[in-house]
Amino acid sequence: MIKFIEETVEYLNQKGFDKPEIGIILGTGLGQLINEIDIIKEVSYNHIPNFPTATVEFHKGKLVYGNLAGKKVVVMQGRFHIYEGYTLQDVTYPVRIMEKLGIHTLLVSNAAGAINLDFKKGELMLIEDHINLQGSSPLAFKGVEHLGERFADMSAPYDNEINTTFKKIAKIHNIKLHEGVYASVVGPQLETRAEYRMLKIIGADAVGMSTVPEIIVANHLKLKAAAVSVLTDECDPDNLKPVDIQDIIANAVKAEPNMITLFKELIKTL
Repeated sequence: MIKFIEETVEYLNQKGFDKPEIGIILGTGLGQLINEIDIIKEVSYNHIPNFPTATVEFHKGKLVYGNLAGKKVVVMQGRFHIYEGYTLQDVTYPVRIMEKLGIHTLLVSNAAGAINLDFKKGELMLIEDHINLQGSSPLAFKGVEHLGERFADMSAPYDNEINTTFKKIAKIHNIKLHEGVYASVVGPQLETRAEYRMLKIIGADAVGMSTVPEIIVANHLKLKAAAVSVLTDECDPDNLKPVDIQDIIANAVKAEPNMITLFKELIKTL
């Protein structure tokens, strides 16, 4: 993997990806932040050596480098999931690349279902902690100790200082920002009623199919990390209706302006 990382970083350096400070991963239906960036360079994933390729139809599949709120950023417009057939090492490979390019902070967004029924679709949830239900770890491979400490500490995976700033920004801009625990599952199927009940019992406030692997690797690499979920549906097992993926996308797009405000205002402070 070290050889692959070196090849990828060399390619991106040659393309002009010059010492970004902040990495951003944009989740399902959350690509409009790109319009706020003064783009210097963008490269399709399928042109980047050793990079996975996005296979989800509503994920763009581009790595974008530019200026946002006075900072140099590198943005994943479209992410990878294990439900696409990738390994957890594949899913998190871009985080390792962004760290080698120079980032000190990783910001992540995702679309998630609200397990906590006090939370409503179209609102945002700041992730304060997570539950990994994906069955493995992106650090569970031979040689991981050459890339960082094998037994990565996860006592505070989401940076408290950044989360505090997010809450202040939300208050100033009158954005409803919940705090909660995010459970990450494999997917791609959505959950059964019994699974939603189980998730509530174990302490989850929202559920999705991403984010946790990237956050684990960010902590492995000693990056500051934070994540925000856009709540796209309400997971009430007693009143469960079939979920339309297009409706999920529409709810993500509707809530996206508030997420963009949070990210832009936060980046100004970093």
